[in-house]
Amino acid sequence: MNDLQVSLIDAAIQTDVIIIGAGPTGLSLGCQLVRYGIDFVIVEKNEGVTPYSKALGVHARTLEIYEQLGLAQQAVEQGAIARKARLLKGGKVRAELELSNLGAGLTTYPYVLFFEQSKNEQLLYDYLKRNGKTVRWQTELASFSQTEEKVTAYVNTADGASQLIEAKFLVGCDGPKSPVRHGLGLEFAGSTFERMFYVADARIDWDLPHDALHVCLLKDSLLVFFPLKGEHRYRIVGTFPEEFSKDEGEVLYAEIEQRIQEEVELKLDVHDVEWFSTYKVHSRHVSQFWAGRCFLAGDAAHIHSPVGAQGMNTGIQDGYNLAWKLALVLKGKADKTILETYNQERLENAKHLLQTTDRMFQVAAGSDWLLAFLRTHILPLIAPYILRLDPVKKFLFPLLLQIGINYRRSWLSQHAGDEHFKVKAGDRMPYFLVEGQSIYDKLRQPKFHWLVFSDTQDDFQALKTELENQDTEFVDFNVIPLYPQVAEVFDMNNSFNVLLRPDNYIAFISTEASLNRVKIYLNELTKSSGLLPASIFTKTKRERKSP
Repeated sequence: MNDLQVSLIDAAIQTDVIIIGAGPTGLSLGCQLVRYGIDFVIVEKNEGVTPYSKALGVHARTLEIYEQLGLAQQAVEQGAIARKARLLKGGKVRAELELSNLGAGLTTYPYVLFFEQSKNEQLLYDYLKRNGKTVRWQTELASFSQTEEKVTAYVNTADGASQLIEAKFLVGCDGPKSPVRHGLGLEFAGSTFERMFYVADARIDWDLPHDALHVCLLKDSLLVFFPLKGEHRYRIVGTFPEEFSKDEGEVLYAEIEQRIQEEVELKLDVHDVEWFSTYKVHSRHVSQFWAGRCFLAGDAAHIHSPVGAQGMNTGIQDGYNLAWKLALVLKGKADKTILETYNQERLENAKHLLQTTDRMFQVAAGSDWLLAFLRTHILPLIAPYILRLDPVKKFLFPLLLQIGINYRRSWLSQHAGDEHFKVKAGDRMPYFLVEGQSIYDKLRQPKFHWLVFSDTQDDFQALKTELENQDTEFVDFNVIPLYPQVAEVFDMNNSFNVLLRPDNYIAFISTEASLNRVKIYLNELTKSSGLLPASIFTKTKRERKSP
């Protein structure tokens, strides 16, 4: 062993989790680990949070996650709610859609929030700093390896030095070109859209009010204007036609502006462009989200069409799903086999997400003649009426804004007893009001939540005392009257109870008001499920040069 190796070992940083990448996924994962009291180190090759707006839409499920961090209201105040959408064709407004209350009765946040990625990153980074954590900026992963006991990573710092970090787990939140994914040798299969996308943030002077997103209905391309915070500021997203032959990086801004002018068919002035970019869209996901003690999240694990604004939100949910499972394992409250459910749950979601975004792109900009006809001639006539129908709202909103994601097929979802309920194990906890307050106000602690819904006058003090006498300090207990709205949401008129996971997905529903099933469920988490073969702990090492 040479002197350099000895000095690296002596100066090794010891932590629980190494997070590679400080975009929205890595930062939000760190914020979740703060809630659970888990130590971590975040390394990021860039010098700070992105100065570019990049991803724009923040969905209801993300705001529910932010709510647990105390950040949701700040995000809403700094962002712009999508209140309306106007459909444009031939230089005229053909229809106007009301969007601000699409998800009424389904969440505290029944809308899409336009809140740029740069602002999301700053919001999350400020949370970390307030809680005594930071990011090791200008620090790049050089190599990593793992054994059954730990992960070892070598990183290069801004001054050219090499630093050794040892941890129990490593999470690659390092983007679509993910060095962690390459180091693990995981397949990233999929396809590439032939269309060239463009995006720009600019000021637009035109006669249309700055109170809505504006969608141009075109035969074979996409063009949408999203209102941003600030006077007349917009995000412009569009595509060139299929016959456009230039590659990424060859497109001049003048070509983008010319394209906008031609397709809008309105008098407008686009100026004060803050940034613009062109890119080809890939639709890919990894073969699995983990290997041994290493995990992937966000764009490192899945990339897809920007239609529907799913990317940033999905990465944040990846971290939300993984954080509590890592915390239970690190605190000895669960066997490491629970980590397999991260792959099980989020891989299924990624596959469904890619299918959904591909279909959405075809509907929004596909060149098929029938879709083009429906989009340009029929949609403006029927959309305002369709969106007023409650069944349509209850289908579209959960699908687009991610509150409809479920883990019903996860082995963490126990279905015995949920046969007679409308809501099933693996579903997100439904939203409803309790004495004028959201049920989610009771679910902010980073714990399991045992909720007893009762139509009796019992105070359940004996049950609460029994729970407190057990080694279950990570289980919260609430008794809630069986209000009519609760009975309606669950389709159950008799007393029942629900055990929620720390991410507020339902573990089980039962009509048996005793502690037995809760104890059995939690005890099972500490046992090996046999899902993870010993061979997963393969030694993996990679060396790479800076790009």
